[in-house]
Amino acid sequence: MAVKKKSAKTAAKKKAATAVRKAPAIQKKYTKTEILNEIAQNTDVSKKEVAAVLDELAVLIERHIKKRAVGEFTLPGLLKIKSVVRPARPARKNVPNPFRPGETMDIPRKPATTRVKVLPLKKLKEFAV
Repeated sequence: MAVKKKSAKTAAKKKAATAVRKAPAIQKKYTKTEILNEIAQNTDVSKKEVAAVLDELAVLIERHIKKRAVGEFTLPGLLKIKSVVRPARPARKNVPNPFRPGETMDIPRKPATTRVKVLPLKKLKEFAV
C-alpha cells in the first residue's frame, strides 16, 4: 500500500494561510468608517457586508449579556464580555466617619446594579507587548 506524500507547495500554502500578517502600527485612532474601509480593503468582502457582520456581532453580544441570558460572551482569543450583578447594599446609620474621627454619619442604601466587564484574553494581551 503506497502512502501519498504531501508536496512542498501544499505545505507552504497551508503554512502561509495560517500565518498572521505583520502590519505597521497605526498612529491615529480610526473612526467606524475607517475601520470598515480597512477591513473591506484587506479582505475580499464589500464594505456593506463588513458593516452587516459588525452589526450582527453587536446583536449577538446583546443577546448573550442581556437579562435572563447566559451573561457572558467570548470572542475567541481576544476578549470576554461578562455581565456582573452587584447586590443591593442596605442603609447604615451611625457609621464612624473615616474623614473626621469621632463623628458618625449615615450611609444611604444603594440599589442592585448590573455592570458589564470586558476582560482581555491571551492574544489581545500579546498585541500590547
